[in-house]
Amino acid sequence: MSSPDADKAFSGSIPKLYDTYLVPLIFEPYAADLVNRLASRGSLTRELEIEAGTGVVTRNLASVLPESVSIVATDLSQPMLDLASAIGTKRPVEWRQADAMRLPFEDGMFDAIVCQFGVMFFPEKSKAFSEARRVLRTGGVYIFNVWDRIKENEFADTATTALESLFPKDPPRFMARIPHGYYDRPTIERDLANGGFTASPQISTVAERSRAASSRIPAIAYCQGTPLRNEIEARDASRLGEATDLVAEAIGKRFGRGAVDGKIQAHIVTIES
Repeated sequence: MSSPDADKAFSGSIPKLYDTYLVPLIFEPYAADLVNRLASRGSLTRELEIEAGTGVVTRNLASVLPESVSIVATDLSQPMLDLASAIGTKRPVEWRQADAMRLPFEDGMFDAIVCQFGVMFFPEKSKAFSEARRVLRTGGVYIFNVWDRIKENEFADTATTALESLFPKDPPRFMARIPHGYYDRPTIERDLANGGFTASPQISTVAERSRAASSRIPAIAYCQGTPLRNEIEARDASRLGEATDLVAEAIGKRFGRGAVDGKIQAHIVTIES
């Protein structure tokens, strides 16, 4: 009981909950990693961010890159961009609603593109990669990250398993299907080649720790701050609180009743045009 639209629906209260709970829980360390990889290359004048979400990478970019580098931050979801813009950045950024499948930019406009945990949501990966390649100048770089398999990401795995008991006939599988569904390296390499990239990508796997003051924080983050919420509510909207409580209990049972600490792991992909 899911749909492609529901998998991408970051609307209502989701953007605020996402930024409050999920960003510090799992996104911040990888945002810093992504921006440091880009900044170490130097010689940039115009940078594009795809699927900027609520702007955790954008804020890092605006803080680290020289002011001479212009930053264009895009997302498919206008509510996510609205929140990102409201939070703001240390220096001006161009915020723009855009579909990664049809980027509204001329060929060769950018020196670099970054995308944090957005590629998994693209309905046609090769087509999206082709668009990224099109708007990159020759010799430009595309750096993106994707989550590794769900078993390597302990809070997400625990949440997904716990919800199976609440909806045994049709368990919500958003986390395994989308965020943690695009981890196979040969598949990523093939899709990049099909998108027109001729260089070989550099792919590194980076493990981090996901920490929170209590098990309830990751429970709210996953059950209410992601499109997993849409799946839960599609089954029974009255049980969202029950689902959150169930996940909090499962995480507490596995990781402790106080502060919790779980493994997260992602692939970081770098490829030149």
